Amino acid sequence: MSLRMQKKGHQKPWTLPELESGLKHFYTVHKQYPTAHEVDAYTYLPSARSIERGFGGLVALRKLLKLGSEHDFRAGIHSSKRAHTINARAHETEQKVYEFLHKRFGKEFVHREFFFTDDKRTRLDFFVHDSEQGFCIDVFYPKDRRNLIGCLNSKLLKYKAEYMSQYPVIFLQMNEDINQDALNKLIQNKKKQWLVGQHLMSWDTFQIFASSKKPLKKMMGDNLAKNTA
Repeated sequence: MSLRMQKKGHQKPWTLPELESGLKHFYTVHKQYPTAHEVDAYTYLPSARSIERGFGGLVALRKLLKLGSEHDFRAGIHSSKRAHTINARAHETEQKVYEFLHKRFGKEFVHREFFFTDDKRTRLDFFVHDSEQGFCIDVFYPKDRRNLIGCLNSKLLKYKAEYMSQYPVIFLQMNEDINQDALNKLIQNKKKQWLVGQHLMSWDTFQIFASSKKPLKKMMGDNLAKNTA
């Protein structure tokens, strides 16, 4: 059966064969069946909301069509694989940032898992001592723009307390498919208030930012040279 394409505006309901064709086409391309977010962005399927209205949701539709053994992607093997992938990527991206900071500022001036308070409720990935007041870094990897917005909303809520503005906080997103121009547009459209010193940066922008900061070890060496001259 030929594939039906999404169209804007009012449409006649999608049939089961049309939905099955779209889901199987997605599987052929991506080697897995789509999640709700992926359905919304896929040309050959209707919105996840329309599937919810017509069939009770994606889980119910997969069961009805007998597609795959894992129907609910929020649990089971699929969920475990996704968690493993996310954890592995988080470790990889944090290590990449740490190695850059270590090389730029020196191991003794880069602290991992910095806590704002003694109760250890709010943890940042890094605190860096530089020649000024130092700065904090929260590293994350959004898979797409929609995920980025969700992550950012969560972080702005997490860091809303005034005492967290004592140091600059860099929200460092590591998906290189999302550039600084896209981040700047997102910032302009945000309704939630940013605290002074909070910044959203891409990896490229952050490297430029960090390179503009004078390492504390270099400043200490310069002062020592002046005192012994």
